[in-house]
Amino acid sequence: MGSQVASSPVQESHRPADGVIIRTEDLWKTYDMGEVAVHALCGVSFEIARGEYVAIMGPSGSGKSTLMNLIGCLDTPTSGRYWLNGRLVSELTDDELAHIRNKEIGFVFQTFNLLARATALHNVELPLIYNGTPAEERLERAKEALRVVELGDRMYHKPNELSGGQRQRVAVARALVNNPSIILADEPTGNLDSATGAEIMNLLDRLHQSGNTIVLVTHEFDIAAHAFRVIGIRDGKVDRDERMK
Repeated sequence: MGSQVASSPVQESHRPADGVIIRTEDLWKTYDMGEVAVHALCGVSFEIARGEYVAIMGPSGSGKSTLMNLIGCLDTPTSGRYWLNGRLVSELTDDELAHIRNKEIGFVFQTFNLLARATALHNVELPLIYNGTPAEERLERAKEALRVVELGDRMYHKPNELSGGQRQRVAVARALVNNPSIILADEPTGNLDSATGAEIMNLLDRLHQSGNTIVLVTHEFDIAAHAFRVIGIRDGKVDRDERMK
């Protein structure tokens, strides 16, 4: 493990430097639970450069899932600022946010989130259908994404005809098909046995080596060890920011 370094809080509100793809500045997320306010995030600030491989790690209830939802533009902070690819997310319209979720971020979830009655190919095509990509181009891009994850011979199989690892590969292919700025993987091996989980992590390693920015959310040390940097979250705060390699 590398030496621990302090997380670098942002001192001023201005556009991130070139090469910074994610920047959070004093992010808070508070939930009103009757008379009690629960602070899920408490002033989180960090930057992630384009091409980095970062694990956001913490125990259950630490705030890492809340942070993932904010990074993925699935939720909004109570206060603070978040820039994605140089754009201040709070200033975007609903249509622009929908475009970012479809085009800028490739999501990989623990539960795969595949359509049960659709083939692997159609599942991978879905983001392209939503953004209006022409059918011929859509088909070729989806086939190529499946080839990248080594499922070219399974593209016409449905999820129930695939193993758990193959289903997660389909999910990775779907995340890749729009050439997103970031691959956001939330506990991607959580429903897999250890051997299959290792295969998925090796796939993510290869995607990083080919230039993809990967943000991995996990509570497992061996999964986080694949990343080059670990941002630890505890009680809604960054408690470590550590270079691993």
